[in-house]
Amino acid sequence: MFGEGGHVYVFFTYGFHWCLNFTTEEEGQPGGVLIRALEPVEGVEEMARNRGVSEVGRLTDGPGKLTKALSIDGDFNGEDLVKSRRLYVLDRAGPVRVRASSRIGISRGREQQWRYFVDGNPFISKGNASSTR
Repeated sequence: MFGEGGHVYVFFTYGFHWCLNFTTEEEGQPGGVLIRALEPVEGVEEMARNRGVSEVGRLTDGPGKLTKALSIDGDFNGEDLVKSRRLYVLDRAGPVRVRASSRIGISRGREQQWRYFVDGNPFISKGNASSTR
């Protein structure tokens, strides 16, 4: 999280899951975004094989599910999101309504609205957020 913005930071958690983050600050300053979910647009069959799940809505609706579906592991750590040929972010066509809520899976800081998602998107990660705006 202390690397230059625009790079991948991947870490292993709970001895089982990889988590994908994008760094957002200048080198030396901690900051990033945990990618909790994504909407699959291509490679769905491969994601389903990787996860052992056939329901598209369950392929990538959580941070561990997402990395398993995309075969993301520690080898992606440090990847440049601008230059990478294996990981990139696509622009969504048309406007969307972005909502915010408290983060999922934390016990402190729940008053902070630091979880952002596209309103009505069926692929967002599920969980118990304390409040939404």
